[in-house]
Amino acid sequence: MSRYALGLDYGTNSCRSLLVDLDTGEELGSTVFPYPSGTLGILTDPADPNVARQNPRDYLDGLEAIVRGALAEAREKRPGFSPAEVIGIGVDTTGSTPIPVNAEGTPLGLTPEFRENLNAQVWLWKDHTGHEEAARITETAERLRPQYLAKCGGIYSSEWWWSKIWRCLRVDPAVFAAAHSWVEHCDWIPAVLTGTTNPAAMARGVCSAGHKAMYAEEWGGLPDAEFLAALDPALADLRHRLYTKAVPASEKAGCLTAEWAEKLGLAEGTAVAVGAFDAHMGAVGAGVKKGTLVKILGTSTCDITVWPNDESLADVPGLCGVVNGSVLDGFYGIEAGQSAVGDIFLWFVNQLVPDRYGSTADEKFAAMEAELSGQKPGESGLLALDWNNGNRTILVDARLSGLLIGQTLHTQAHEIYRALIEATAFGALTIVKRMEEYGVAINEIVNTGGLAVKNATLMQIYADILGRPLKVAASEQTCALGAALFGAASSGGISISDAQAAVCRMRDRVYEPIPENQAVYAELYTLYRTLHDAFGTAGWSGRLDSVMKDLIAIRQRQRKV
Repeated sequence: MSRYALGLDYGTNSCRSLLVDLDTGEELGSTVFPYPSGTLGILTDPADPNVARQNPRDYLDGLEAIVRGALAEAREKRPGFSPAEVIGIGVDTTGSTPIPVNAEGTPLGLTPEFRENLNAQVWLWKDHTGHEEAARITETAERLRPQYLAKCGGIYSSEWWWSKIWRCLRVDPAVFAAAHSWVEHCDWIPAVLTGTTNPAAMARGVCSAGHKAMYAEEWGGLPDAEFLAALDPALADLRHRLYTKAVPASEKAGCLTAEWAEKLGLAEGTAVAVGAFDAHMGAVGAGVKKGTLVKILGTSTCDITVWPNDESLADVPGLCGVVNGSVLDGFYGIEAGQSAVGDIFLWFVNQLVPDRYGSTADEKFAAMEAELSGQKPGESGLLALDWNNGNRTILVDARLSGLLIGQTLHTQAHEIYRALIEATAFGALTIVKRMEEYGVAINEIVNTGGLAVKNATLMQIYADILGRPLKVAASEQTCALGAALFGAASSGGISISDAQAAVCRMRDRVYEPIPENQAVYAELYTLYRTLHDAFGTAGWSGRLDSVMKDLIAIRQRQRKV
């Protein structure tokens, strides 16, 4: 009898499914559902560019579409396929993406009273409206509970749980008062599937709790009531309506209900795993292990590695957290990332690239890649900062913005595109250097996501800048694949390590650093760090007057080579 698992991956603009054979690794079915609400699935506010919300109805409609679509594809590929052979379901989502819910666990955005209220909808990960609240949380924790900050990189982010909830309290007390509790998106979908939507009863994942909500068993779970009261007494009152225990994604959240089994076409009682964030499950789907950094390259990036929990590990400032069990049991999960990568390229091609490169975004990207692939590092004289959507790591500051210097009247769009690619790679190198500074060795980097598969020039630039071999995961859907593996593990029928060994594979091509390019990029990175520290840190005291001239000198030298 064959064994299959189903992964459900809820992204920023769409959700998708993946049905995988656990014995052969063959991917048998997958369906994508673009969220219909808002712009590309995101509800925005013209008066505030920091607002990013989602409609919870999109999640439920997408759930039926992607599961039934995957099962239909599987039947076409294997006529004998039976949904009863699906032993587990796993769920990953973006995060922190909290949802205000009533006492039954129904999102307020689905209730008649609040259906049209933007503040009652899902607060998407990229909502940065809570930047003031994040700064206050950081200041208060520095004074009262420095241990809380030590585990989440030293600075609390506006992308995270408490910042968003406190922001809601401050801007819309009616919504906050109506919310009996708050639930992470990655916890809500398993709760729906298993019929345990009561906020006090549903399983809460340690991945989201530890990385975004300051949860740790060593201080009793969530931040204590005294600390929360120092922020606002209403947050302290909310604490007892949240949760006291968070568990790894390899545990079972429950079993599929008869109602959802009928809706989805699956067997009642199928195991449903505890949910986690997309990048963490994507790292597992890409074969993460000690010494391997997995980069999820998409609209933004998330960087994940692990470290054995029986070995010493220092707290790493500027990262998104070090959490026991958030990626793999028996390991600390280490998370970092960049707030925009693919989003920067999309902004550039949609807003600034002239039509001579093509009439569509795809044509423009292809034409620019063809032209920039023949350029040498530093030949354009350009240098950029990759902060168009703020900085997630290592500065953790949503108020930072992008920068491009070195342009002349002869600068062309493909040269700017290359500079933007290089900037995101320099940002990635900054993350790696911070990890290594605190003893986390990175020997190889495994990449996944659309950019890793589609853009060979970008990958070579990344290899040259990062100075390590870059592998690319064979699956184009490692987040959904990782979710499927956790679904299988939650059934008790297979371990995560055995599932990884059977399913996780790499593509044949490995991008090796080119030494002469590495040397030039080392010079450019020094200039990048000058800009990084000058514009991103309060204590910087250097000089900027040589940066442009150093870029010109590198440009002139490279053009003569």
